[in-house]
Parts: sequence; C-alpha cells; structure tokens
Amino acid sequence: MGHEVGGVNVSRETFENLQRFSDLVRKWTVKINLVSSSSIPELWERHVVDSVQIYASAPKSFEKWVDIGSGGGFPGIVMAIIGKEKHPDANFVLIESDLRKATFLRTAIRELKLSAVVLAERIELAEPQGADVVSARALSTLSTLLPFVERHLKPDGVAILHKGKRASEEVADAKAGWRFALEELPSLTDLDAQILVVKGIARASE
Repeated sequence: MGHEVGGVNVSRETFENLQRFSDLVRKWTVKINLVSSSSIPELWERHVVDSVQIYASAPKSFEKWVDIGSGGGFPGIVMAIIGKEKHPDANFVLIESDLRKATFLRTAIRELKLSAVVLAERIELAEPQGADVVSARALSTLSTLLPFVERHLKPDGVAILHKGKRASEEVADAKAGWRFALEELPSLTDLDAQILVVKGIARASE
C-alpha cells in the first residue's frame, strides 16, 4: 500500500523512512536547534509534508540534486528519502555550513542509507556543483538566493524554491538584476507560501 504525502505517492518504506527521520529531528532538536521547538508538535505537517511537496515539482528525470542551506534536512534529507524510491540512481548533495547541523545530516544519511553527501561549507565557497535541480527552503530573499543558485545549477537546470508570503515582492526585486522563467505554485501546507520553479537564470546584464 502506498501513502500520499504532500502531493507525492510514496511506498510504505519511504513513508516509514520519513517517520524515522522525523524521530531523529525530534531527538536531535533537544541538543541542536534544527527546527524551532514550537514547531515540533506539528513537525510532520510543518516540515515533512511542506518539504515533500517540493519533490512534486521536480523534473521527471535528473541525476544530481543540490539542496543549499540544508539546516535540519528540510528539504534536503526529505528529497533524498523520496529520491531513494523515485530516482534511485540520482545523487543528492546537501550544503550546510553549520558543522553541528552537518553532523546531524550525515547521521541521518547513514541511518537511513541514503545516496547523499554533505558539504560543510559556505554555499558561495563550495565547488560549483553542476546540478540538474537546486532546492532551498526559507533560506533567504530571492535576490540573495539567485547568485547561489546560479553557481550550483546547470544552465538548463531548474531551481525549486520554497518562499513565504512576500514571494511576489521578492520576484519583483529580483527582476531588477536577473532574467529568469518562473512558475509559481501554491503551497499545499501554507496559504501564504509559494513554490517558485525557476529556469533560465541569467544576470540582467548578460
């Protein structure tokens, strides 16, 4: 029997791995501030389902997915868990400069046997990754994000960015310095949030 989570149909094994990951986050958040303690009671909806829906916007085929500013693994670890089932040959790279969070991410990867690596470096200093997909969730404004995304994304790749209620304002600001094609999708978990699917990213001066 499959399970529907955040617009994605997943196997029982994937569903159980998402639950195991939730348990790891709860356990580690006592020591490290992976997510705000106030959101722990709603961890599944607020963080897991909220991350899963990003995968629903992924291209049908990809080889390399890079998650920037992975923090507590949302969405990076969640993407790797679903990818294990949906895209078993794909590689997932999580970039997180906070060493304690990077240690947590590596622990989750090991315990859940995921095809993922962690780069404990600053996003702007990490080796350009040439990714087919770059994701980021609640990391920074779009104008601040786009140079990071452009650094790590293939020219024909796609960025899937989870944004809050100021998304349209951020898009308008970003258009002053950048050219890009944009698809805006409503968030399934937050009426004020949006998933931005961004392609063809180039500086406006180019």
